[in-house]
Amino acid sequence: MLYTAVLAGGIYHAAVSGGPAHLARVAGFVAGLALLLALEVFERRCRKPSSPVRGEAVLLAVRLLLFTAVAALDGSGVSRALFVLVPFTAYLAFGRRAGVLCGAGCVALLVVGYTLWVPRWWVRAEYVSDLLMFGLALALAGSMAAVAVREQQARARLEGVLAELEDSHEQLAAYALRVAELSTADERNRVAREIHDSLGHHLTAVAIQLEKAEAFRELDPPASAKAVSDARWSAGRALTEVRESVSALRDARPFSLTRALADLVRHFGDDRMTVTLQVTGDEAGYGAEPLTALYRAAQEALTNAQRHGRATRIDVTAAYGEVAARLVVADNGRGFAAVPTDRPGGTGFGIRGMRERVELLGGRVDIDGQPTPREAGGAVVTVTVTVPRCPIPVGSAG
Repeated sequence: MLYTAVLAGGIYHAAVSGGPAHLARVAGFVAGLALLLALEVFERRCRKPSSPVRGEAVLLAVRLLLFTAVAALDGSGVSRALFVLVPFTAYLAFGRRAGVLCGAGCVALLVVGYTLWVPRWWVRAEYVSDLLMFGLALALAGSMAAVAVREQQARARLEGVLAELEDSHEQLAAYALRVAELSTADERNRVAREIHDSLGHHLTAVAIQLEKAEAFRELDPPASAKAVSDARWSAGRALTEVRESVSALRDARPFSLTRALADLVRHFGDDRMTVTLQVTGDEAGYGAEPLTALYRAAQEALTNAQRHGRATRIDVTAAYGEVAARLVVADNGRGFAAVPTDRPGGTGFGIRGMRERVELLGGRVDIDGQPTPREAGGAVVTVTVTVPRCPIPVGSAG
């Protein structure tokens, strides 16, 4: 726009002036403006944000030479406005300090020129007015350059922020995938514990009772019938627990540890093994998760004592306190040396699953077992499980 204004002013002055046309001078004036325009187009297309300082300095020097040539060929004096672009371009290329220095240099050159070629110019209003207007134009050009630089910097910061947001989005997507994988792994572990602690216990009990029924089928028919009945109860209880686990996804039914332990102990005892239960305190106020953890621990301890410890007496004690609940299962079996832990599906996984389940709730499992002779009397294996008391969560299921 400035080049167009200067071109129009110069041609108009040449047309209305009373002197000769000076076509060569006008042609040089137009050619100089055409070169300036071509330089602007070249710079827009070829200049990069990371252009070297030397290249910027060369372009500024070429532009300054063309400004001087055009101003010398222009008889109207309008071309002096082109020098306003010098500090503007320097500000954009080299920063605020370079722009201010170039502006001051342009004002100094104008003052020197007036002093050399215009006698007593400082008392002539038109020259003083031109100097003031030129200074004002330089100030406006500097302000516009500052705005342009800030806009470029803001755009660069915005691009940087957008790039960081894109990286953060990719990281969040990766974290979400990792969380989903960990959640899936935790759910697999939870389901594995549930299958082992619930179905595994009952299937083990069924196998033991059926073996007992087969062994006593002819020697003791009543004991064989009771073993079959207990096996049938264990199978039914396994089916009931599966149904309860499925229905827990739809509604929340309270779980009673005391009632569950009573049923478990009642069907575990027989004429060769005595199982007792002692409960103190009130389970009200305990959530379903800690109570279920204690129940699964009782199942695991009873199954190990019956199947591997060959115990003849098992004492189960449940105590509900103000801060925590404790389950103690003590037997007079052969001790933990008889419990296999190195084969797939063995009780080693059950003990590990018991610890994991309890530790997730902030509790602990203590196992004390010594392979002492049974004639010595007393419990040789004691499993103590402690879980902290916690509020019943909304929508919890047993």
